[in-house]
Amino acid sequence: MKKILVIQTAFIGDVVLTTSLLESLREAYPLASIDMLVRHGNESLFLQHPFLNEVLVWVKKSNKYQNWLRLFFKIRANRYDAIVNVQRYAATGAWTAFSNAKFKIGFDKNPLSFLFTHRIVHHSTGIDLHEIDRNHQLLSVLLNTKVKKPVLYPSVSDEAAVVGYQQSPYICMAPASVWFTKQFPLDSWVTLINEIPFNGVIYLIGGPENKTLCDQILKKVTNKTLVNVAGRLSFLASAALMKKAVMNYVNDSAPMHFTSAVNAPVTAIYCSTAPIYGFGPLSTQSFIVETTKALACRPCGLHGKKQCPLKHFDCAKTINMEQLIAPLLQVQQH
Repeated sequence: MKKILVIQTAFIGDVVLTTSLLESLREAYPLASIDMLVRHGNESLFLQHPFLNEVLVWVKKSNKYQNWLRLFFKIRANRYDAIVNVQRYAATGAWTAFSNAKFKIGFDKNPLSFLFTHRIVHHSTGIDLHEIDRNHQLLSVLLNTKVKKPVLYPSVSDEAAVVGYQQSPYICMAPASVWFTKQFPLDSWVTLINEIPFNGVIYLIGGPENKTLCDQILKKVTNKTLVNVAGRLSFLASAALMKKAVMNYVNDSAPMHFTSAVNAPVTAIYCSTAPIYGFGPLSTQSFIVETTKALACRPCGLHGKKQCPLKHFDCAKTINMEQLIAPLLQVQQH
């Protein structure tokens, strides 16, 4: 196997989890040239990645189909020995099906999978199978290996970008989520910060779009050293900061997968979703916090919703502070 392409054009958290495939492929084929295809915006996850030859980028927000066609011809011209397509949409299915690759591997739920050389059954969410296990089933065609954890590789410059924040013990909190029902409420974050038994700096992290939320939290906190770094750090620099934190508090969202990929301690807060969907934390020190109240409406979906369908949002509001503080105390004891 000389040339391999992995396709994952989903959102950032899914791409981070797909890095587990790169780990396995590199171990099995150390001399192979491995490429990755992602949507525009996620390519920065792979700057100076030690295993990748090239990162192909699909720009979808402008000239979507022209850019798709450009990649189509590039993929065919590259003549990959194997294409591993994690996505289940026709756009990536066409790249795979007409790629000239010897091994065209993808999930059976891709509408063009009948044109692949190997169709792998995609096991539904909700059966307590982690996403990295689902994805590794695609590699069963090429190799027999133990499932690897996802890994990100912050560069020397990424590490240097955060060294100034790491002069004393600190906590990171990523309070935002794309989905409202995945996001622990603003006032609950404020209560947690005010009550948490930690005297060091607490960094609020996220992308530029999360700065306003973090500013709102900062204004309401009364007795802690709080710093808003949302929008200041790249993906990999954020991962480097989280790696050395005493604890990272996150929603069921991309920052949780960052902690998995750098093996950072994490407390993952689940509101409307649940770990059984297969997107739980993978760090050695992982803690899952969710309501202890039996709610017939939970989980209400895989990806969260724009608002609570029943208007009460009890899956978030019934999480208590003791549940959230306990993981920090446990880590500090060790």
